[in-house]
Amino acid sequence: MTRARLRDLNIVIGELPTGPHNAITDVPGVLVGHYTLLQDAPRVARTGITMIAPRHNQIWENYAFAAYHSFNGNGEMTGLPWLEESGMLGSAIGITNTHQVGIVRDALVRYSVETGVINGFILPVVAETYDGWLNDIDAFHLTTEHALEALRNAHDGPVEEGCVGGGTGMICHGFKGGIGTSSRVVEASCGPYTVGVLVQANYGSRRHLRVNGIPVGQIINEEQTPIPWRKPPSSSSIIVIIGTDAPLLPVQCKRLAQRATAGLARVGGMGHNGSGDIFLAFATGNNLPAKETGLRPLQMIPHTQMDRFFEAVVEATEESILNALTAADTMTGFQGRTVHAIPLDALQAAVHG
Repeated sequence: MTRARLRDLNIVIGELPTGPHNAITDVPGVLVGHYTLLQDAPRVARTGITMIAPRHNQIWENYAFAAYHSFNGNGEMTGLPWLEESGMLGSAIGITNTHQVGIVRDALVRYSVETGVINGFILPVVAETYDGWLNDIDAFHLTTEHALEALRNAHDGPVEEGCVGGGTGMICHGFKGGIGTSSRVVEASCGPYTVGVLVQANYGSRRHLRVNGIPVGQIINEEQTPIPWRKPPSSSSIIVIIGTDAPLLPVQCKRLAQRATAGLARVGGMGHNGSGDIFLAFATGNNLPAKETGLRPLQMIPHTQMDRFFEAVVEATEESILNALTAADTMTGFQGRTVHAIPLDALQAAVHG
């Protein structure tokens, strides 16, 4: 069966409606770009970079309120001390493999200098998950130019999922994982807003995988689809990026980021000791010009209207992870290791009976 998104399989998560592309790019102005590197010589590469650029990549000059949550902190996301202190995001967001966070971070600094958007200095946000099972991670394949190409590739509309960008070499619940995305439309009393999620999914045990509450990982067991290892690696992670066009303050972004934990748990994420489960939420509903020094008029959604936003994050996080699984292809990589894609016919049978 050709790879598909979850809803192509007639599997629907949650109750809220999606945006037109069911992707984080449904949030107005949010762009996503990938750079994917696949090679067998001189050393095996199954890796890449994903960039998320809010405000049509004008985030460098018009910041967004933001906050993060670390469910389990055995991972890296740069720029967080100042993001937490200021409550603002002022760069595109990069996601890559564990050993190349630095080069992607430095590429974003270089971009800000060479394009003239820097305001004294920049502390960009770059996150990682470990792809060393399929990728010869110690070869340091990725370059500054690769990172800049991912940013140049950023676009709106449908988002490529599965074995692309930073998700190229990732594994999720013992199946091939990677990049996934989803969105929800929230009807607040002050108008409709969109919540979008993008994940880089590289975590989890097969036996814990659930789809709409069904223990799919126990139904599609190792006898049906092999698990790539006898003893799983000690490191596994998931990065969750949440965006919305609602006018939220940093404390409300923090509340959104925390709710990604519930979406992860519904699929079967436990926040194990070796996992870097780090979530970031940004909101573009207020304008924060970097060079403006006067008073800023701000708006906020009342806390009493946040419940639907929480539900949107939970549903979109859950569906994003599952889209990463259903979009990803079987991959053979470093040292001849193979990670199998989740079989879509078996998934449909497990969910629909």
